[in-house]
Amino acid sequence: MADVAYLNGPRGDRLAYAYTPGQGPCIVFLSGYKSDMEGTKAVHLEAWAAQQGRAFLRLDYAGHGQSGGVFEDGCIGDWASDAEAVIRAATSGPVVLVGSSMGGWIGCILSQRLEVAGFVGIAAAPDFTEDSFWAGFDEDQRRQVMEEGRVELPSAYDDPYYVSKKLIEDGRNHLVLRQPLPMAWPVRLVQGTEDEAVKRETALALLDHIDGEDVRLTLVKGADHRFSDGPCLGVIEAAILDVLG
Repeated sequence: MADVAYLNGPRGDRLAYAYTPGQGPCIVFLSGYKSDMEGTKAVHLEAWAAQQGRAFLRLDYAGHGQSGGVFEDGCIGDWASDAEAVIRAATSGPVVLVGSSMGGWIGCILSQRLEVAGFVGIAAAPDFTEDSFWAGFDEDQRRQVMEEGRVELPSAYDDPYYVSKKLIEDGRNHLVLRQPLPMAWPVRLVQGTEDEAVKRETALALLDHIDGEDVRLTLVKGADHRFSDGPCLGVIEAAILDVLG
């Protein structure tokens, strides 16, 4: 595994990342909500890329993993800026963005800011603060967020977590399914049919919304949101190789 390095992020947080040198375009893994760069997919893809001699970057947003900051203080815009700062500091030239869940949303945002050679979305969750959190809140939960500043939600993968007013309001400033999303490079979206966190309708909506000539969606029957068993990892590898051409 590559050594972990650090840099000061755009808000002063110490951001952790691990870069493996190799042939470009650099493959950049963007992890999900409350996930980090030590996850199964990130570590597996780093080793896989190294075997092929390809450049690879994984990173932790502020409040995640080995980076500084407090998770509850962050929001989509902050985490996208964190990832952009690390990518610009650690790589040069075009990148292949590989975004898992929330990382897929951040990848969509960054695809409009960076030089991109390809995009792979793994159970990508664009606009989830609005279409999942806010849309799923009852009136009392909406009141708690707006008047008290946060609401507690259970998690299927971890301890309960808080959704803040900042997260909701900032999310509305970074929605990608409500405005043009051009992607003039190969795009591969992969999605499990048994994903309980991100429904296949979201994957279809993103497929339809991306403005590009080479955009494909692969549905894997029986796969869940983790999408990290052996066969699913193979699907991700194939998707990356496909966008690399």
